[in-house]
Amino acid sequence: MTTTLILAGTILIVTAMLCVAASRAWRGWLELKRLELAAGREPPADSDVGTRIELADVRERLKKLEAIASGVEL
Repeated sequence: MTTTLILAGTILIVTAMLCVAASRAWRGWLELKRLELAAGREPPADSDVGTRIELADVRERLKKLEAIASGVEL
């Protein structure tokens, strides 16, 4: 009985410690994101290039789908 009570108490304390640590980490991450938003950081210049590549890929897919819809083989 005593061993079970000690084990249950230990598990409860460890769980509480993990919850507190996770909560602090979450709040720290949210604060970091708030600071990044407040600083008005610009996205990296590479994202503009990535967007253009994605748009070109979407346009290519659209042309293929239009060709399939009209019955043209590519």
